[in-house]
Amino acid sequence: MTILGIDPGKSGGIAWRDRDGNACAAKMPDTVGDLVDKLIELSAAGARKAYIERVSSSPQMGVVSAFTFGRGVGQLEASCYALGIAVEWVLPRKWQGALGCLTAGDKNVSKRRAQELFPTLRVTHATADALLIAEFGRRQA
Repeated sequence: MTILGIDPGKSGGIAWRDRDGNACAAKMPDTVGDLVDKLIELSAAGARKAYIERVSSSPQMGVVSAFTFGRGVGQLEASCYALGIAVEWVLPRKWQGALGCLTAGDKNVSKRRAQELFPTLRVTHATADALLIAEFGRRQA
């Protein structure tokens, strides 16, 4: 079974781990159509469960930004369910604690940890959290 790790939002990413332990990641697709296409591809490759970071709007977001962000998270969840991919929401402190990378908001912490765990991949700020969430999910399965 392929496990997905998803860091929602425009600056997030999608990562996947297959049954052989291989990992891959991509930045979050720009459009809902591209997102659905990626999830269809991953579903066809055996993705059956997605661990998605439980996120919420923040006080720094404007009304339009918060609405857009929430809409994107809803599209992600609905797309997974429509494709038969079970969703499990995971709090940042839970996956970060399990992987020894409590970030306190510093994305460089998770990027360093992801690069340690996935030395053959090119880890970016967009893909680091998604890779770590996928690894967290693999350890739960």
